[in-house]
Amino acid sequence: MRHQAARLHGTGDVRVAEEELREPQPGESRVRIEAIGLCGSDLHWYEDGGIGADRLAEPVVPGHEFAGVVEGGPLDGRRVAVDPAVPCERCELCRAGHQNLCPNVIFAGHGKTDGGMQQHLNWPTEALHLLPDGMDGVMGAMLEPLGVALHATDLGHVHVGSDVAVVGCGPIGLLLIQVLRAAGATVSVAVEPLAHRRAAAVLSGAALAVAPDEVPDLAVDVAFEAAGTDAAVDLALRLARPGARVVLVGIPSEDRTSFSASVARRKGLTLVLSRRMNVVYPRAIRLVEQGLVDPLSLVGERYPLAQTGDAFASAAARRGLKVVVEPQA
Repeated sequence: MRHQAARLHGTGDVRVAEEELREPQPGESRVRIEAIGLCGSDLHWYEDGGIGADRLAEPVVPGHEFAGVVEGGPLDGRRVAVDPAVPCERCELCRAGHQNLCPNVIFAGHGKTDGGMQQHLNWPTEALHLLPDGMDGVMGAMLEPLGVALHATDLGHVHVGSDVAVVGCGPIGLLLIQVLRAAGATVSVAVEPLAHRRAAAVLSGAALAVAPDEVPDLAVDVAFEAAGTDAAVDLALRLARPGARVVLVGIPSEDRTSFSASVARRKGLTLVLSRRMNVVYPRAIRLVEQGLVDPLSLVGERYPLAQTGDAFASAAARRGLKVVVEPQA
């Protein structure tokens, strides 16, 4: 079977071409991809040629936020969200319930594993999550970043009535605000340099959204950093009260993060680093079903697969919020 796929060949070099698609192997299902969201980590591959210590060694199909309809097999015709992470389930970390930290994980759009930026993909059936009737492919794709926000919230040990701050209001930061509000927390302040994202933060539930140079003197129970910059980390430390937790969600362009050690030490802060998400898809689906969060409020520009390069350029320019590619358009 031949189909169209978008491959990242190098920094800023995305090419769409027809390729051969192999037949599904035992334990796999073929998914006709309906929607893929562009993530900040995808932009690291696109703009920097890698993420952290991992570099682009060969052309790869990017994309790990995606959903579609199964073709053939036991789930034929069912719309599914695709969990991009396939942990080994055998290592010590997996057995301890930390599948997101599995050193043997296979992750879509990372390394040599092709992701969702194509018309079809064969993927382990056990990693496909059935979507309720009425939930379309774009919403299904948004469940992955929603899951990242859920996992970060879990790491923050947020309680009902907690006073929190979110620094960085890209899609993950905005979903964090929605999840935190659903958890009964008060998002006292959201910090973001871009005006349109500050407006989105207020619509998502933040009591106040300000630019980094307008941050008020606050002391919150939990601070979340979702920008991936040293300045954002320092702001999160500044906003946290003594003894608080600070959750670092953003991914820096360089494989290093620096912050004011004296602030963190004197406040006795607990710093927690968030990696992807754990087993949260069922919870994410329930949150959407119950109307407690609205991931579609973040979706802006949509592009067909042939214009994947334009989609990446738009996402890199950060003109809007979530950019989506629809391979069947």
